[in-house]
Amino acid sequence: MTATGTGTGPGPVSGTGIRLKAPAPGWSIEADVVVVGSGVAGLTAALRCAAAGRRTVVVTKARLDDGSTRWAQGGIAAALGDGDTPEQHLADTLVAGAGLCDEAAVRTLVTEGPDAVHRLIRSGARFDTAPGSDEIALAREGGHHRRRIAHAGGDATGAEISRALVEAVRDAGLRTIENALVLDLLTDADGRTSGVTLHVMGEGQHDGVGAVHAPAVVLATGGMGQVFSATTNPAVSTGDGVALALRAGAEVSDLEFVQFHPTVLYLGPEAEGQQPLISEAVRGEGAHLVDADGTRFMVGQHELAELAPRDIVAKAIMRQAHEQGVEHMYLDGRHFGAQMWETRFPTILAACRSHGIDPVTEPIPVAPAAHYASGGVRTDLRGRTTVPGLYACGEVACTGVHGANRLASNSLLEGLVFAERIAADLTEGPVPDPAPDPAGDRAPASAPRTTLPLLAPESRTAVQRIMTAGAGVLRSAESLAGAAAALDRIHREATEPSAGTAHKSPEPGVEAWEATNLLCVARVLVAAAQRRAETRGCHWREDHPDRDDASWRRHFRITLDADRALTLRTTATADFPPTTAP
Repeated sequence: MTATGTGTGPGPVSGTGIRLKAPAPGWSIEADVVVVGSGVAGLTAALRCAAAGRRTVVVTKARLDDGSTRWAQGGIAAALGDGDTPEQHLADTLVAGAGLCDEAAVRTLVTEGPDAVHRLIRSGARFDTAPGSDEIALAREGGHHRRRIAHAGGDATGAEISRALVEAVRDAGLRTIENALVLDLLTDADGRTSGVTLHVMGEGQHDGVGAVHAPAVVLATGGMGQVFSATTNPAVSTGDGVALALRAGAEVSDLEFVQFHPTVLYLGPEAEGQQPLISEAVRGEGAHLVDADGTRFMVGQHELAELAPRDIVAKAIMRQAHEQGVEHMYLDGRHFGAQMWETRFPTILAACRSHGIDPVTEPIPVAPAAHYASGGVRTDLRGRTTVPGLYACGEVACTGVHGANRLASNSLLEGLVFAERIAADLTEGPVPDPAPDPAGDRAPASAPRTTLPLLAPESRTAVQRIMTAGAGVLRSAESLAGAAAALDRIHREATEPSAGTAHKSPEPGVEAWEATNLLCVARVLVAAAQRRAETRGCHWREDHPDRDDASWRRHFRITLDADRALTLRTTATADFPPTTAP
């Protein structure tokens, strides 16, 4: 990795010229806006753009209702209750963000959030109400000093939001392309966005590699939790949006701040892939974290005890487990009784029982697992990235809202608010002209187009294990150096012929593309984590256990160079520079 010093201007827009190895598009369609992703962020942006008369196409990697939003057990946070205010919500968010939140972005979130939630309700989402009332029932979660979390179906908030938005998309007749993996951004000769290439898996109206030509692309591809062995993210969360943006020349920031949810059902040391989440709301209702002897170890560690911000709880669980030589702690909610478990947390109860654990009669074994990427593709308050015409919202984006650690239940709200802002930006003027380069991508002369060799599908597991061992909850210079070396070795083996042997890149396909994307985002995450020699938010360095505002209250701006090296620049302050030139 190469690195330069501080920078204050917008990032490069010329692109890297790097593309995934893939067949040439065999079909194409035209649109004004293409939205990649079908969670709360993507579908909200698509609905708003379509309502304003823009020809909008939604591309999603699985089915419309199969993204990360559907799995959200927690709720959506907003100052909706009596006595609560946006200022109080802002204060809690800034504390959780550990000095790296963009206050303007947070203020936008908390002030526009309540009305955005009410618009979501008018779109058909049904939230739980207080007994005998039409008022939304509000709960409390970690880091919040007020009850401001709206839930649906007890612990099925994401599923209800997804249901309502998918139904609205279908009622509106939006054009959708399901089971489609986005590959790369198309750009014109000036480096402006002109659409995406994508691969449709299976038979349908379109099949194989094609292109959607549009002058605006909205990335809402979700997270990258699959870069670790154990995660709460679905299998589709392989960092595709971040990797695409890097290849397109966009800046990414704050990828070192991966939030590990502290209470994930522990299924054993060999468990890999998506793990069942035990929502923060369980602790919000009074469940206790205990060790095998039943001792509550969070008491005295933070004023909020089990409801401390997630990074503090995750660290405490790991410390306690290491001190006792065990792999996990327990979450004890036996005092809830069967009726509360069955009505308030039916999804969690069913998940636990399916693995042979009954929360009604026994504590739940829990351990941290990768949950949420606070960083991503850097945007401004309108969702614009450093590449003209490319937008990002939801977990794939870095708006500055989350800083070094996301406050519980702010993610659904962020996706909602900033998707609406993107749609407003895209629909302010007249309907745009068609995509400027319908015949295909033309890389700028300064960045000749090159094909990126693919990673063998079986390398995915190797990347995940490297990241869990070296860049998980516990990090150090030694562990990160080991991870960086191992990832570089995989990268070299994929891109350089071995001495005396013929080098054959794997054939293009979904598994190879996903593995290649995971390696890309893993290298960026480790590079940033190595550079940040402090502990802040959900980035915990054992060799630098203290927060260092003088040196590190700032962000990294990371880009991919045409030679596939990473360039890391540091902002002068905690504020981000503009994404676009004045």
